[in-house]
Amino acid sequence: MKKVKKKNLPIKTCVVCNRPFTWRKKWDKNWEEVKYCSKKCSKNKS
Repeated sequence: MKKVKKKNLPIKTCVVCNRPFTWRKKWDKNWEEVKYCSKKCSKNKS
């Protein structure tokens, strides 16, 4: 597998805090469904 530089990783914006966050290995299989940058934001999604 080829290494990807950090600056070339996909970026999304968190729907709760509106901060940008980058792709992580743990989100490899469900990157399309990821909406929150952290567990804290996912708990505060009201």
